[in-house]
Amino acid sequence: MSKITTAPQPSRLSLFWHKWRFHINVLLLLIPLGFMPKYFSDAALFRGDAGLGEREIGEIQVGPWSLRLAELRNEAPRSDGPAGYLKAFSAALCTACVEPVKATYLRIGKPRSLRAAGVIFFGTPYRMGTQLPVPVKTPADAELWITMEGWDGSMHQASIPLSQASPATIAWLNQQGAKP
Repeated sequence: MSKITTAPQPSRLSLFWHKWRFHINVLLLLIPLGFMPKYFSDAALFRGDAGLGEREIGEIQVGPWSLRLAELRNEAPRSDGPAGYLKAFSAALCTACVEPVKATYLRIGKPRSLRAAGVIFFGTPYRMGTQLPVPVKTPADAELWITMEGWDGSMHQASIPLSQASPATIAWLNQQGAKP
């Protein structure tokens, strides 16, 4: 006598997989496409095709020189661990300023000296960037000070209200002050 064997019954997971595998794989391909617009806008921003930043502040005269200043992102400062809260700014020197300017600094509040001029901008003169520390106790009427140092040793300063430079930071500071 021959013994008849029956095939084991497929599990529910196996049935589900065989019925829906095509749709699940298509979904796995489509999910990354939802993130592509953000990726391309960020790539254009960092390449410089979309300007200096999300919110351009404008041309600022600093002594005989000038620069264009922009917030990299129009949002509140981000916490960076022990460094505290940081706000990204970008700048571009005028074409006549490229040769005579040695360094450009940014700070909240008036610097006492060149040694306390603030954070230095890094990068090419046509697209510089920096991460500005923003203390939680910063008053809403604070000023953003720009210090430019020339190769001849000259130093020039200018200031703009923080409310003009970054309204999102002022809103964040007001929210921080409201906490108990």
